[in-house]
Amino acid sequence: VQLQASGGGLVQPGGSLRLSCAASGFTLDDYAIGWFRQAPGKEREGVSCVSSGDGSTYYADSVKGRFTISRDIAKNTLYLQMNSLKPSDTAVYYCAADESCTVIGGNIVPVMDYWGKGTQVTVSS
Repeated sequence: VQLQASGGGLVQPGGSLRLSCAASGFTLDDYAIGWFRQAPGKEREGVSCVSSGDGSTYYADSVKGRFTISRDIAKNTLYLQMNSLKPSDTAVYYCAADESCTVIGGNIVPVMDYWGKGTQVTVSS
């Protein structure tokens, strides 16, 4: 299982970015897959996750209404469309996969088995 995230960069507050995660070694539809982020000095946190099969989606409260997770099964690629970006969204973003999304008390817990290298997102004027 390999995951490769891309699409990060520097963007002004209020701007948009789309992250991509290319998966190989497994079929995207057979795994839950999600986005996680880690800001300097903070713990890694779940941003969004999509379940295998029915494709149920989960979002952190901090990104609801601004971020959208999607899958392209034919391309075996996961996306995260990020709109209305805030400086607080600055972090290294990772994609990760496992049998299921782990959501406890509304929080997406970063306990996935397979992780890709991260991509830096910086929101600053």
